[in-house]
Parts: sequence; structure tokens; C-alpha cells
Amino acid sequence: MPLPKAELHLHIEGTLEPELAFELAARNGVELPYADTDELRKAYDFEDLQSFLNLYYELMAVLRTERDFEDLANAYLARAAAQGVRHAEIFFDPQAHIARGVAMGTVVEGLWRALGESEARHGVSTQLIMCFLRDESAGSALRTLEAAKPYLDRIVGVGLDSAEVGHPPVKFREVYEAAAALGLRRVAHAGEEGPPAYITEALDVLGVERIDHGLRCVEDPALVERLVRERVPLTLCPLSNVRLRTVDVLADHPLPAMLDAGLLCTVNSDDPAYFGGYAGDNFDAVRSALGLGEERLRELARNSFLASFLEHDEERRARYLAEVDAYRF
Repeated sequence: MPLPKAELHLHIEGTLEPELAFELAARNGVELPYADTDELRKAYDFEDLQSFLNLYYELMAVLRTERDFEDLANAYLARAAAQGVRHAEIFFDPQAHIARGVAMGTVVEGLWRALGESEARHGVSTQLIMCFLRDESAGSALRTLEAAKPYLDRIVGVGLDSAEVGHPPVKFREVYEAAAALGLRRVAHAGEEGPPAYITEALDVLGVERIDHGLRCVEDPALVERLVRERVPLTLCPLSNVRLRTVDVLADHPLPAMLDAGLLCTVNSDDPAYFGGYAGDNFDAVRSALGLGEERLRELARNSFLASFLEHDEERRARYLAEVDAYRF
């Protein structure tokens, strides 16, 4: 039985395995520019974030119907459950679908058909976080938030993802203020390829409660001190960092030093179909490459539940934490 954990940094579109991509392409009459799954997997050798994003958006073309999104989410939840995930806070990118003519309702209702049954079917509690694409306009983000209003009973928060460099958090001040007024939780990608200043800006301008990635905070000791003092969670994605060349090899990852500094780090899979592993795979990888002992792994698992948006159900959080404490490696 794997170590119980929460996954807090997971893009549902990034769980599209080649086999499912071809299955959905056939179902929807979409022609993929790859001969087979092996050829598609070879395209997963990325030079940087942008080269990944190009393929990521190309493959989204196969997602058309509620059933497609339901199948996508169920496939992820089954894999996550098998790797010890007990709670998942799942990102989705509505702008990428709306731009293809797929309505917000199709995406949310399809995902919810899986998420609504996830606890009974997979033993995984879930929450849904709607992300804005930072390389789209601030106006597009505002229109997306407006389109989401009929579905806010199913969306717990907002996030910010896609190409980071050149798109500072301040660009999205207005939509984050609007989201806060609606009572939505707020997170944002910052400090992956962008500078440490983007992390500070996400905190001060967007009012985020968690930083997704945040790897480059280590370049600014004053920022590290602040993140420790304010207990701001960081949702790190080690295998993603290696595949996107943010870190050369996993053995060089600063995770141990970040934990030693007192940062509230969590380990997540980001886009596991593209980056070579789901949540449990990331835990196994850092254990092996970084020599993390059992108590460090237990700390990471505890952090994942402490950083989760379970304030509405502290009894559940306590139950998950008890599972971590009782776990025997």
C-alpha cells in the first residue's frame, strides 16, 4: 500500500496518455499527426516549457464531449488512487477548450461526472480549480471567470498557468480581485521559469494562498524567509522540472535544501502523461535520487494535506493526516 498523499498540482489535460488520445481521436474523427502511440511518445522529448505546451495544446483537439472529459478524469483518478492519492485538487484550462468551440459547461459537467463519483469509485476526494492561461489577455481571463459563474458550486478556486516568462502576475490583478470577491481560493504558477519576483508579485498583487512550482525562490533568501514565516505552500513537481530542463538531473533538485530551510514543500506530478510519472512515481523518484528518508517522505505527505483546501472539512483532513502518521514503510 503506497504512502497516503494529496495531489495539489495536477493539470487534468496533462493526464492524457497516448493510448487514450488515439482512442478519443478515433471516437471523434480527429486525425493526429502521429502514426501510433510509440511515435507520439517520442514527441515527449521537450527542450523547455514552450515545446511541451505546443504538443499539450495540439493533443487537446481530441477532447470534444462530456464523455471525453469524464473518461480523462476517471483514467487519472484510477492511476492516482493506485499510487496512494487520497485527495486531489485538479486544474483545468477552460480557455484552451473554449477556443476550440468546446463550451465551459461541456468541460465542467464532463469532469464532474467523474469527480462527483470519485470518492465512491476511487476512494479519492476531489476539488476543481479553474486556471487562466497567462499568455492570453487579461480580458479573456475576465470573460472566462464570467462564463464559469453558473458552475461555481463545482469550482473551488482559480489558478494561473501556461507560458510564464513575459507574463507577470500583475497582468491578472483584476480577475483575481473578482475571483476573491466570489469567494474563490487563489493559487498561481510562479518561479518555475519566471524570476523569484513573480512569486512575490503573486503573493502581494494576486493574494494567492499557494505557489505552484516556486522552485526559483531559493535564489532570494529574503523571499525564502518570508515563505517560511508565512507558511506559504509550494507545489513542487520534480519529474516535470527535469523533463522541462528547469533542473538538469533529479539529483540536483533543491528539494532537500528547501525542506531543511523550513519551506512547506509538497510533491506533485504536474502533467504526468508527458513528464514520466504520477504522484507516487514522483515520491519514488525523489526518494531514490535525493536519498530522502522515511520521515522526510512522511513530512512531504503531511504537508500535502496541510496545504490542501480542506478548511471546509477539517475532520477529513485530520483523518488523512492520521493515515500518514500511521503509515508503515
